[in-house]
Amino acid sequence: MTVDRLIRIFAGSFILISLALGVEGSPLFVSHWALAFTAFVGANLLQFGFTNFCPLGLILRKLGVHDDTGGGSSCCR
Repeated sequence: MTVDRLIRIFAGSFILISLALGVEGSPLFVSHWALAFTAFVGANLLQFGFTNFCPLGLILRKLGVHDDTGGGSSCCR
């Protein structure tokens, strides 16, 4: 698993979890404030698209996860 794929997995999972916790119709509803985390993840993905800087990518690389060595998209290089 590469850093790029893990970033997408983490972001998607965090968004789905925070939506489940923040939408009133959900059986897992806790508070509307859980939606603030969805906004944070979205803002982080937006700035990553413009700057190619991702804090999660840096953390994953320090933990030893390999970057994509193929011709795919570049993450945190």
